Amino acid sequence: MREKIQSLKHAKNAIILAHYYQEPEIKRIADAVGDSYALSKTAKESEETLIVFCGVRFMAESAKILSPHKKVLLPNADAGCPMANMAVAEKVTDMKARYPDAAVVCYINSPVEVKALSDVCVTSSNAVSIVSGLHQKQVIFLPDQNLASYVALQCPEKDVIPYPGYCIVHDRVMPEEIQELKALHPDAPVAAHPECRRVVLDLADFVGSTSGILKYAAESPSPELIIVTEEGIRYDLEQQSPSKRFYFPGRVPMICENMKKTALEHVMWALEYEESEIEIEEAVRQKAFGCLEAMHRGK
Repeated sequence: MREKIQSLKHAKNAIILAHYYQEPEIKRIADAVGDSYALSKTAKESEETLIVFCGVRFMAESAKILSPHKKVLLPNADAGCPMANMAVAEKVTDMKARYPDAAVVCYINSPVEVKALSDVCVTSSNAVSIVSGLHQKQVIFLPDQNLASYVALQCPEKDVIPYPGYCIVHDRVMPEEIQELKALHPDAPVAAHPECRRVVLDLADFVGSTSGILKYAAESPSPELIIVTEEGIRYDLEQQSPSKRFYFPGRVPMICENMKKTALEHVMWALEYEESEIEIEEAVRQKAFGCLEAMHRGK
């Protein structure tokens, strides 16, 4: 399958993108592996005309928004994001009516219809800097209430109004789990994703995006670290720092089932038959394009 995937990829001028939370076998055949921001940038700048996006639907949608002339495929059409599904356009419209002077900031983990209603998109790596740079004092932040809470803490000058959404993987981590790991590994620093609850982030030595956690772990002098994000990152951590040990909360494994839905055969079939194409109504795409372009301008 790997040989056929490579053959089809070159024959069809395709690029394969994989999120950090994908299975190792997917990351090994990808041309680029990264978090949401990095992959959206790669998709936008790539010369290939066919994008195979191994992630979840909102990621592939973002690639299509930025590159409407390219064909974007989601290898497994069932790979969605529960948090993104919590962002409902009608509820966002209601919030905009209640807070007419507020800037609408949507996390990249949002469906295209919600991006079309927003002023600017953010990722976990740039949310603080972008919100801080907005001229509006009031900010509607959606759909992740935990990331909204973190942004509000870092931007006390802003009135951040959270939308009631969350990541089902990060939100279920409790502080007791971190305390148990710290008791077992007292010298291990804690690196946590801002989609976690604030009571968990309060126990962290570092809070950042997936790529930020990878960078922190690589640069840390500690031989062991406690990592509080989806376990798909373990592969990348061990690849870059094979001598270090990494511990994840384990009461309920931090695994996103949707991110694990893509298998090699899905990638092969996507390249061969070019099905599961992402299609967006042009009027909606143009509105969402402005939201994503504002993110890329703001970095």
